[in-house]
Amino acid sequence: MKQTDCLFLQDAYLSQCSAKIADVLEDGLLLDRTVFYPRGGGQAGDSGWFILPCGIRLKIADAQKAMEAVPGMNAVLHLPADGQAAIIQAFRPGDEIHVQIDWERRYRHMRLHTAAHMLCAILPYPVNGCSITADYARLDFVTSEPLSRERIDTALVAIVEAAHSISIDTMSDDALLANPELVRTMSVHPPLGTGQVRLVSIKDTDLQPCGGTHVANTREVGVVYVSKMENKSARTRRVVLALG
Repeated sequence: MKQTDCLFLQDAYLSQCSAKIADVLEDGLLLDRTVFYPRGGGQAGDSGWFILPCGIRLKIADAQKAMEAVPGMNAVLHLPADGQAAIIQAFRPGDEIHVQIDWERRYRHMRLHTAAHMLCAILPYPVNGCSITADYARLDFVTSEPLSRERIDTALVAIVEAAHSISIDTMSDDALLANPELVRTMSVHPPLGTGQVRLVSIKDTDLQPCGGTHVANTREVGVVYVSKMENKSARTRRVVLALG
């Protein structure tokens, strides 16, 4: 089986595509190409629909990396919603379908994931845990210093209003190893071994390895603010962001 062509890596704004069934597993479907982001790196997986040639819509509740199901393969497993699992056994490799993500939910992921990178630029501490959902972005910073909610909110507004462009680039494994300060997350490390690591750059603001989905300009993040702050331990400060 070929690896899944992950279209979201080149264009996070793609909301649909045509695809073929690559394999049928007990709990989900593998495709030859997809716009579904599989949960990982702290970001939730996409949900959406498979639309069959006859017009039937199959609800997809989640997407995840299929490394355990297909060892050594970069494949995306699409998981059907409850009550629809039996339907997938009717599929056969080679069947053609139309794939569509829940765009409103994905776009909130993109805005909040970008906001999380903005927060990393504001708070220059290592990150030991993160979660990006459609409702919030949560980051745990390794520091004992007190944090100012007002300062963070003011800085977030400034970055949004500056309308910084966001671009995707790559860096060699060796270059990243020579610049370990680019890796902000302690709990999630960028995958090495393919020769190239994906980088997300917010112009004049932030640069770090990341495989997630982001908006093209900080202005698209819109109203974002600190909804919660707490001390998780003597050395951990949790900051939660929400969209206005």
